[in-house]
Amino acid sequence: MRKPIIAVVSGTRPEIIKLAPVYHELVAQGWADTRWIHTGQHADMAEQILRCFDVEPDIRLKREGSSLQQFSADCRSQLDAVMAAQPFDMCIVQGDTESAFLGALAAFYKQVPIAHVEAGLRTYNLSRPFPEEGLRQMISRLARFHFAPTRRACDALLSEGIAQDKVQLTGNTVVDAQHWAVNHRGIKRDAQGRGHILVTVHRREHWGSDMEEIFHAVADIAREHPTAEIVFPVHLNPVVQTAAQAILSGITNVKLVAPMNYLEMQQALVNASLVLTDSGGLQEEAPTFGVPVLVLREETERPEAVEAGCALVVGPGRAAIVREVRRLMHDELAYRRMQQPANPYGDGQASRRIVETLAAHLLGTVPEAAVA
Repeated sequence: MRKPIIAVVSGTRPEIIKLAPVYHELVAQGWADTRWIHTGQHADMAEQILRCFDVEPDIRLKREGSSLQQFSADCRSQLDAVMAAQPFDMCIVQGDTESAFLGALAAFYKQVPIAHVEAGLRTYNLSRPFPEEGLRQMISRLARFHFAPTRRACDALLSEGIAQDKVQLTGNTVVDAQHWAVNHRGIKRDAQGRGHILVTVHRREHWGSDMEEIFHAVADIAREHPTAEIVFPVHLNPVVQTAAQAILSGITNVKLVAPMNYLEMQQALVNASLVLTDSGGLQEEAPTFGVPVLVLREETERPEAVEAGCALVVGPGRAAIVREVRRLMHDELAYRRMQQPANPYGDGQASRRIVETLAAHLLGTVPEAAVA
């Protein structure tokens, strides 16, 4: 009797980070033949993450085209060929990227059941984040298994008419990945005092005046707090590079550095006193290390950290950013309240819950780690 064959489709850095723990759990349990398919969406940046998590893809697609539309058309064709050549029993995708959607769509056309990791995130605003909000909603229409990271995500899926037996609360595998990095790569705090302020800004909806507002706020903070070190890994996109250099270069306590790989970012997080970001991933990761987060967006599809008190949505406005940083720099009680003893997004066991649920479906076993 052959083992079930499971496809794991990735294309971007966040997908690899959040799928790697699931992949390692599948390999450790050993009941499935797991094939990692990498679309190449993030090219060299993704290769670093694959090496970091000791993942060697079984199938590598060739990235074609410089635009997202060109990539999408060619990637879909290659995925169709892979799905036609191999009778998969399950396809696992993660999140809300073009690669995740294309993997789900290719599997759907071959009638392969789809397992969606980190299902149910919603803003219900198709333009923010774009195109992610549309992609994740479309994946939800196709998936058989919806592995939701939080109760709110479960509720969103159920409110959209998805059957309860298809939705499972697992926690977020991003926390599993952090635990893996701490255990396998030696991530630990070595900063003196509170540590630096970590800044990341890259989202498409901030290009232009919003991005300039954010960077001017960072400049104001640096000048107001000259002993505070501000570390800003600048995205390689020329739009971000140009604005950051124009506004922040020459300010002595602002360090504009190259984009960090995953391990460098985890080390930067564990050493940070505060995070200013428009990244969804950092909103999930910072609470693991007890680092308060100011979210530089008008809304977030990850409100659990806000509700838990370890994050605050401040938007991209200059005055609001400066005001909230000043408050946390000078109000010790307010700062301590934003430090949490546990991450609201998970306990590091999400991957085990996911794999045991898939085993129950494909092998007919009882999932010991299922969560209602």
